Amino acid sequence: MTRFTALVCILLTASISVAGDWPQFRGPNCTGISTDARPLPTTFSDTENVTWSADLGDGIGCPVVAAGRVITSAVVNETHIGLYAYDMTSGKKLWERLWPIGDIDEIHKSNSYAATTAAADSERVYFYFWTLGLVAVDARTGADVWHKELPIPYFVFKWGAGMSPVLYKDMVLFCQDDDLYPAFYAFDRKTGRQIWKDDRNDMAVNYSHPVICSTDHGDEIVVGGTGLLVGYDPKTGKRLWQARTLLRNIKTTPVAHGDTIYISLQSGGIANQWLASVDRAETGNNDDKLTRDEVQAFVGKRKVPYAFFQKTFGRGDLDKDGDLEGEELDIAFLHGDNFAGASYDAENPAQEYILAVKAGGRGDVTDTHVLWKKPTKHTDHIVSPLVINDRMLLIKCGGIATCFQAGNGEQVFGPARIRNEGDYFASPIYGDGKVYAASENGRIVVMKEGPEPDVLAVNDMGDSILGTPAIADGALFVRTRSKLLRLD
Repeated sequence: MTRFTALVCILLTASISVAGDWPQFRGPNCTGISTDARPLPTTFSDTENVTWSADLGDGIGCPVVAAGRVITSAVVNETHIGLYAYDMTSGKKLWERLWPIGDIDEIHKSNSYAATTAAADSERVYFYFWTLGLVAVDARTGADVWHKELPIPYFVFKWGAGMSPVLYKDMVLFCQDDDLYPAFYAFDRKTGRQIWKDDRNDMAVNYSHPVICSTDHGDEIVVGGTGLLVGYDPKTGKRLWQARTLLRNIKTTPVAHGDTIYISLQSGGIANQWLASVDRAETGNNDDKLTRDEVQAFVGKRKVPYAFFQKTFGRGDLDKDGDLEGEELDIAFLHGDNFAGASYDAENPAQEYILAVKAGGRGDVTDTHVLWKKPTKHTDHIVSPLVINDRMLLIKCGGIATCFQAGNGEQVFGPARIRNEGDYFASPIYGDGKVYAASENGRIVVMKEGPEPDVLAVNDMGDSILGTPAIADGALFVRTRSKLLRLD
């Protein structure tokens, strides 16, 4: 069996969704790979090769496709968030659901309150929102099936909620690593019953989605986090293994290829991040220390929860003088058992790495299952890698592509310009021998997948794109900040 054939088998068994669907963030097993052989468009725009389009409110969540329906979310107005279903072929709106936004924190201008991606199968659509929690609605009608309230996440840095549900067999997986209530949940798809929960208080804020690895021991669920890559038992939620290979936080999602997990990440040390963001902000006093007042001033009008100060200053303020300085910052913001990524590296200040880890181990596998780890200046802190045909492709803000051998991490090509120098938040996807990379400036670069950079087209969609497009039914589905489009 070839490695690519093994990958196809994994993609087809990782979910009960119909083959050819794009059921969640980045499609089957969050890989960004479509195995459909039908041709996909190379040149297009917001008017060219558009089969249908629908006007929507602001949103950066990715579209998903399941059982002939396209699902996406949008900000309806200042008070409500919406979830929408469209007929995949005609673009007819099938249903919409609205929920109150509620009392919610301010977020960064690049983000949106409609930031999370739904997951869907032929029977239900699963959607997460900060104040709503996790809800399942009927895929045909949009009617409520079940609803699970979850702790409302808290983020000091105003990044906001960006985690999305992921499907595996009869379960909905949801990982929410925030500044107060980090946890990983598994719920029954049909009933919403909580099957298991892992308290992740050893984590800080992360935005990495769970992926499924096939090993000699059976399937494992793998999730990135603060300093750690963790392998879970799908049946019990028990941590089977961990590799102390990551950094202070991870916003990219790993790619599982066979029994190997490929990761690209970029994150500075914890102390440097807090000082740069809070102490050196206009509201800080630039003295290389951190106080409660500085944190409160940085956040603004909303009061920082007492539980946050109790958790951080309570364990970090060793000399009890009311501020955090030096090693106190690391102790405050990193769990005592998890100091990976705490230190500042002068030779690699951006803290950029690519690495490959073999699943299937037990306990601490840092010294036994890390296949390779390479420092590089060409990762992005948000854009996830694409692993296809034994190559690992990275797209970086500024429109820079770099490619590595999946087997050993050796560089294949790059850094190479891809004729679009915008910021990138969407991750690259693959179908019909082509790679699609969407940029915040509204342009989608189409490249021929291969051992050399080969740009086929740069297509202007006329509106900003932050959500990763979807591939299904021989078409490309694109969510701009104001529209949903089908391109053929």
